[in-house]
Amino acid sequence: MALKNQKHLFDIPEDITYLNIASQSPAFKAIYDAGLEGLKQKNHPHTIRISDYFEPVIELKKLFAELIDAEDYNRIATIPSVSYGMATVANNIILTEGDEILVIDEQFPSNMYSWRKLAKKYNAKLVVIKAPETVRQWNEDILSAINEKTALVAMGNIHWSNGSLFNLKAISVKAKTNNSLLIIDGSQSVGALPFSVKDIQPDALICAGYKWLFGPYGCAYGYFGPYFDNGNPIEENWSNRLHSEDFTGLTNYQDNYKSKANRYCVGESGNFIYVKMQIEALKQVIEWTPKAIQEYCKEISKDAVKELKALGCKIEDDNYRSHHLFGIELPENIDLHALKKDLFSKNIFVSFRGNYIRISCHLYNTSEDFKPLIKCLASHL
Repeated sequence: MALKNQKHLFDIPEDITYLNIASQSPAFKAIYDAGLEGLKQKNHPHTIRISDYFEPVIELKKLFAELIDAEDYNRIATIPSVSYGMATVANNIILTEGDEILVIDEQFPSNMYSWRKLAKKYNAKLVVIKAPETVRQWNEDILSAINEKTALVAMGNIHWSNGSLFNLKAISVKAKTNNSLLIIDGSQSVGALPFSVKDIQPDALICAGYKWLFGPYGCAYGYFGPYFDNGNPIEENWSNRLHSEDFTGLTNYQDNYKSKANRYCVGESGNFIYVKMQIEALKQVIEWTPKAIQEYCKEISKDAVKELKALGCKIEDDNYRSHHLFGIELPENIDLHALKKDLFSKNIFVSFRGNYIRISCHLYNTSEDFKPLIKCLASHL
C-alpha cells in the first residue's frame, strides 16, 4: 500500500517550501516529545538507573541493524559523526607503498580527508574517478579502476550533491574479487533508499543520523564487518570495555573490549536525550520503510522533473539517480546570486552545489511544493 502524505506529523509552516532534508531533517512530534522526556530525566538525575546507560543504546543498535538488514546488532556502533566513523575505519587499515584508495569525484569532505591522510601516511595513491557525461559510464569507470592494487574503495550509495546512483552490488563483487575493502557512506541514502548489508556486504557502513534518519545533529551510526572485529578505537572510554555494566568494578581495569563494533562507540554514547530521540526516529522510518519513501518521492516529483527539463534544466535519467535527492543542472548563463536571493525571499529552501540545485524531498512534501520552485526558476530562465 502506497504511503500517504505525512505532513501532519511535522511542524512545518504553510508558507515554507522545504526541499532540503539532505542538509537537515525536521523533527516530527514523537522525536520532539522523546527529547523532552530526556530533558526531564536530566532535570531529575536521581531517576537515572545504571541500565539507562546501556539498554536504550542496545535498542537503538537493534533498530539500525534492522533498517540496514544486518543480523547482529553488535556490529553497530553509535558515533557522533561520519568523520568519526571514517577516522575509526582508517585507524585500522595498514597499507603498503603503491596501494590504491579509490574514491569518487567531489565526495563529501568527511569521506575524503581520512583517505587523503591515509594515502599520505603509507605513500599510497588516491585514485579519484571523475564524473563523465553519464552515470552509466561513471559506474563502468569505477568498475574498470578496481584492480589488484586497490586496497579499498570508499564511496556513497549515491552522490551526495546530485543523487547519481552507483551500482554497489557490482562494485562490491569487483572489490571482493580483488581483496579490496568496501567502505560506504550511507548518509544521503540509508533511510530513504533500500540498503541491505546482506546484499552489498560492505566492510563498513558509516551514516549520519540527522538527515534521512531524523536524529539530532551530532549523531551517526557505523556498521563494522568482521575485518574490524579486533581493531583499535580512536578513544578509550569506560563503557566500551568488558563488564562495564558493573559500576562497582570499574576500577578493575579491563584489557578487553566488548565484542565486535561495540569497541567503536563514542564515549557517553548513552546520551539520554539523543538516544531517546534517535529511537523514536528509527522506529518511524522502519514503519514507513525506505522502499515506500522512495516510491512516494518518485511519485510527487515526476511532473516537476518533466517541467524542469522543458525549461532547459538537465536532470539525470530516472534509472540512474535517486528520487529522494536529485540535482538540477542549471544553464550556465543564469545569475545564481539573483536566483538564490529570490528563492530565499519566497521561503523556498534548497541547496546549491556549484551549478546544481540539489532537491531533497520527503513524506511531508507534496507535488504542490515543487510549483513555487518551478515558477521561480522559470522567471530566471
